[in-house]
Amino acid sequence: MIATVINALAIVIGSLLGWKAGKLLSDKMSQTLVTVMAIVVFSIGIEMMLQGRDHILLVIISLVIGGVLGELLNIEGFIGKIGTKLQQTIGSYLKGELAKGFVYGTLVYCIGPMAIIGAMEAGLNGNNEILLAKAAIDGVTAIAFASTQGLGVLFSGGAVFIYQGLLTLGAKHLADVLAIAGPQLTATGGILLMALGIKMLELKPVSVANLLPALPIVALLALIF
Repeated sequence: MIATVINALAIVIGSLLGWKAGKLLSDKMSQTLVTVMAIVVFSIGIEMMLQGRDHILLVIISLVIGGVLGELLNIEGFIGKIGTKLQQTIGSYLKGELAKGFVYGTLVYCIGPMAIIGAMEAGLNGNNEILLAKAAIDGVTAIAFASTQGLGVLFSGGAVFIYQGLLTLGAKHLADVLAIAGPQLTATGGILLMALGIKMLELKPVSVANLLPALPIVALLALIF
């Protein structure tokens, strides 16, 4: 679990640095940085999606089912309520919307293959190299995210700790699933990141969090077929 702890701390520290730096940026500069980060997220999503292009039918079916289920559960609304509660608790003086930064950070840091594969390696083999590399990357990107999205990004460190921690602890039970459904999970996660990039660019109001059920569904379908 040490690498997951370091990863979460890197996000927290990076978010604090970015939040402080964000106060020095003009609105135009902040908007430019948001656009750059959105393009980067979208590009990463394309790369991930192409890795599982041979399984695109299962991915599409999973996204449709997952989207319906996510809308019924209103996952994005639930996360939004958490952000609103944080805003009320911590104070409205913070720059940016806590909910938005929390959602963006959590999706970016949890969906990628490094989170899943790194946690599995740590849990199965005690190999922390992947997660430590991810921690360095996440810490740097947290600076950029928090400078534009505010301190909400910091709380995504808690989500990363819980998510990667559970994967690490349950690695022995999930190894077979990852071996079979790895490409499908990567492709589905890539499309979710592409959707996040579209949302960040404000091209269309996509409820990305409501698509999260597509990830376990695509793993289940991969095991069945």
